[in-house]
Amino acid sequence: MRPPAPAVGALGRSGLAVTRIGLGLAAAGRPGYINVGHHTDVAAGREAGAMEAAAHALLDAAFAGGIRYLDAARSYGRAEQFLASWLDRRGLRPEEVTVGSKWGYTYTAGWRVDAPTHEVKDLSVQTLRRQLAETRALLGDRLGLYQIHSATIESGVLEDAEVMDALAGLRRDGVAIGLTVTGPRQAETIERAVSLGAFDSVQATWNLLERSAGPALALAHAAGLGVIVKEALANGRLTDRGDVPELRRAAARRGVGSDALALAVVLDQPWADVVLSGAATVAALESNLTATAVTAAADVEQELAEIVRDPVVYWQERAALPWN
Repeated sequence: MRPPAPAVGALGRSGLAVTRIGLGLAAAGRPGYINVGHHTDVAAGREAGAMEAAAHALLDAAFAGGIRYLDAARSYGRAEQFLASWLDRRGLRPEEVTVGSKWGYTYTAGWRVDAPTHEVKDLSVQTLRRQLAETRALLGDRLGLYQIHSATIESGVLEDAEVMDALAGLRRDGVAIGLTVTGPRQAETIERAVSLGAFDSVQATWNLLERSAGPALALAHAAGLGVIVKEALANGRLTDRGDVPELRRAAARRGVGSDALALAVVLDQPWADVVLSGAATVAALESNLTATAVTAAADVEQELAEIVRDPVVYWQERAALPWN
C-alpha cells in the first residue's frame, strides 16, 4: 500500500506552499558527499550526465510521491542546474512547486571525490551578490526562498549590515528570506535570528541524536518563522546503514525501516513545517516517504532518549564523516 502523501501547508509567515516532507539535493548534485554509503548511491555513474539523469528520476519520484518543496544550494555541485533542467522538462510553474536555495558556500571539488577541499564558506555581501546572480541565471523566478547557508553566531553574518540590507531588498522583491544554522550553538543563532525579525524561515539540524535546537525552533515557529529540518537522518547514521543499533532494533520491533522511524519522530514535532529527505536514490526516497504512515512516534522519542549525543560530540562526529 502506498503511504499517504505528505500534507501541504504554508511555510510560516512566508505563505509559501510546502509539504511536510521536502527533498534536499545535497547528495544528488555532486559525486562526493558525507552521507553514509553515498558511494553506493552513485555507483551507477559519477559522470555529470549520469548524475543528472539520476537526479531527474529522483525528482520525478518525489513529485509523484507528493513532495512540493525542493531545497538546493550553490555548493551542492550541480544541484541547481539539475533542478532547473528538471523543472524545464516538466514545465512546472512557480506555484506548482516551491524551490529554496542557499548562498554562502562555493563548490570547489571540481567533480572529484578525493578533492582536498569540497566547499569554501564565505558569508560576505560579495558572495551573496555573485551567488544570487548565479542562482537566478538557473532558476529565474522559480526561486521562492533564499537562505544564508550555515549561519552561526561567530560568523557575524547576522550583524553584517550590507548583507542584511541586500537580503531585505530581495525580500521586498518577493523572495522569502531564510537562514540555515549549524554546529553546537544552533539555538543561539536561531534566537538571534528571531530577534531580528528579518527572516521568514529557519532551517536547522534536529534528529534523534541531536535534539538541542528543539526549544529554539519552537520559539521560531511561535514567532511566525517557517521551520525546515535538515539532516533528520544524521547523514545516514539513522538508517539501516548507520551506527545506531538501538534505532535498528526499535524499527525492527515495529516492522518499519530505521529511516522511516527516525523521520516519523521529526515529523511528530509540532514546530516542524518541513522535514527534508536527503535521499539520493528513488529507493531511499520511497523508503523515507513511508514515515508518513508510522504512528506513536512520541513513544520512540522517549524510548531512544539514551542515544542523544552531547551537541559538541555530535558535531565532532559529523565533521569526521568521510567524503565518499
